[in-house]
Amino acid sequence: MIITEVVAAVIRKGDKIFATQRGYGEWKDWWEFPGGKMEAGETPEEALKREIREELSTEISVDEFLCTVEYDYPKFHLTMHCYLCSLLSEALHLNEHEAAKWLSKDELDSVKWLPADLEVISQLRRIVKM
Repeated sequence: MIITEVVAAVIRKGDKIFATQRGYGEWKDWWEFPGGKMEAGETPEEALKREIREELSTEISVDEFLCTVEYDYPKFHLTMHCYLCSLLSEALHLNEHEAAKWLSKDELDSVKWLPADLEVISQLRRIVKM
């Protein structure tokens, strides 16, 4: 089975979390935390900052490790390292995603999350005050 290692940014602003909607591929229209694959020689934090620059044309602060999710999708195994982050700039531009939303704790179930991201939502509810 193919193993894919990625990083994901759980970007917080006040009591809201930033979610993005995939605009391509097998999981098009599903929601996720922004991020992507790590490149050779990158730390997770470096990869996350690079991915957010590429996907959202903005800069983030990687504040705290949240969790690592291991999830078996039908075609690959995902290892996703998730970090609590904050924006260093208010400007965001969706370069790869179809849509984005700032969601409060009560709105987290209002979108169709990718299966691995549901595990992150579960972690958020347990440990993060929103």
